[in-house]
Order: sequence, then structure tokens, then C-alpha cells
Amino acid sequence: MCGIAGLIHRGKSSNVGKELQDMLQALKHRGPDSTGYALYADNDGQNFIMRFKVGENVGEGSTSVNEDESVYDARKKLVDKKLSDLGAVVVKEDRLTPYSFRYEIKYDKDLMDFSKNIESIESVEILSIGKSLELIKDLGDATAVSERYGLGKVKGTHAIGHARMATESGVDIKSAHPFWGYPFADVSVVHNGQLTNYWNNRRALENKGMRFMSECDSELIAVFLAEKMRSGATLEEGMKESLIGLDGVFTYFVATKDSLGMAKDTMAAKPLVLYESDDLVAMGSEEIAIRSILPQEITTYDPFDGEVKVWQI
Repeated sequence: MCGIAGLIHRGKSSNVGKELQDMLQALKHRGPDSTGYALYADNDGQNFIMRFKVGENVGEGSTSVNEDESVYDARKKLVDKKLSDLGAVVVKEDRLTPYSFRYEIKYDKDLMDFSKNIESIESVEILSIGKSLELIKDLGDATAVSERYGLGKVKGTHAIGHARMATESGVDIKSAHPFWGYPFADVSVVHNGQLTNYWNNRRALENKGMRFMSECDSELIAVFLAEKMRSGATLEEGMKESLIGLDGVFTYFVATKDSLGMAKDTMAAKPLVLYESDDLVAMGSEEIAIRSILPQEITTYDPFDGEVKVWQI
């Protein structure tokens, strides 16, 4: 059992970091192992923001192997060299934890080739690349992760997030949600459910050059949608195709730089509650997530089975 939450403000910005924190914290009982945020922030849009990690959090409950910080330092140096070799210019860098970094970079070439080069370094994973997307995930509940990374004051237009109870894979950052829609900038996915045709789809996508960083079935949705968009499909078209190409029970959210979408499988076995007004859409696995940011009297509804919806900012 996991919990997902998302919101989009149409025509304005808000403190989406704090709003999503409150929504995910309300869902803590559905997933205490790790929490992830995909925040679409009010950045200037000039440069790419690359979030990446060079190791794992080995805190309480982790299934990862402990490593000395000097190992992280050595991997960071290799990343810096790769960036220089690729012609990327690092405008600003922040070390957020011993194993996690945020770089602002200037780069105007192919992101797939770029990502493959960076991730050729052992234990290095790009969590996200985008001009507005800030993807952060780590062990702990929503409040702990938000405080660790300073997310409570992030302003933006929309966000999705996930509170995870590990079932199909280990307790680690690489298996936590959201997942970046590699190699597309500003695409992220969160998911609640189980996919039963994971390995068949994974092998087919890998044969097309797509990459997987975990064995978490949720990552398949991000890669599936990315491959569809790479082939020319719109976000909504790719989501509708996912209802045919993916087997299992699932509800998922996907976000891009200017939109937020949701999809439910045809059996509609996984819960989802949705609130929609002229200027705000908020949704979550339980109504308590929406009530955490909208305490007044509101009307919510459950989407239909097999339904796909996309909203623009």
C-alpha cells in the first residue's frame, strides 16, 4: 500500500512545496519507508536543473550498503569531469546531503546521450533534469524529507508526490518515487498499484534504447510514457496507450512543465479522490490528503475506471 498526491494551480503560483508536504504527511500511514516530491518550481527557465545522487541513504530501514563519504566525493569528481567533457557548464552547485546534489547547468545537446554518459559512472543516478522540475526523494516521511532538503518554501505551479511502502523492491532512493521520464526534461511519474507484465514491457523498452535504474514496477510507467512521447505521441495519447499496454491494477499521476495528468486502470481497484475548481485541482489516494490543504467544505469525486484526465497550468 502506497499513497500518491498531486495538485495544480491554474494561472498562478503557490507554495507547492508546503502544500505537497501536508498532503503526503496526511498519507504517511499508507507508506512510511520513503517519500518523494516532484515540484515544478518558479525557476527562471534559462538553464537545466539536474538532481542526482552518488550513493544511497543508509539510515534506519535502508537495504543499501554503507559507504564512506570519500567514495561519494570521488564519484562527484567523476561527474564533474564528465560534464566538462560533454561541454556542459555548471552555473551553480549545491550539496544537499553527502550523497545528493543539485546542479544548475548550461547544455544544449542531446539529453539521452548526456544522461547515458553521466550514469556510466558506478552508482551515479540522475534523479531528474528539467528547467522547472525539482525531483527529490529519500528515506523518511514527508516532513523529514522536506526539512532535509528545504522544500517547505518552494513556490511553483504544480507538484506530484508519493509516500512509499516497499513491496516489490528494496528500501532505497532508487526505488522510491517519483520517477523521471528519461530522457525528457520536466517529466515525472508517481504510481500506486502493481503491474503484472513488467518484465515483458521492460525488455521491449530496453531493446528500444530506454534505461531502467531499478526493478520497481512503477518506473515502467515513466519509461513507457517517455518512449511513446519520443515516438511522437502527446502526453494524453501516451497515457491512453498505457491503459492498453500495461496490465495490472494501478492509478498514476504524470506531470510535465505545464500539465498534470491522472490515469486509472480499467478495473479501478486503486483508490483516488479528486477535487477540481476553476483555479485548483487536487487529488490523492484518500480525501484526507486534499483536506490537509482545503479544510473548508468541498465536493470531491472518484474518477471512473479507465479514465484519463490532463490539466494545463
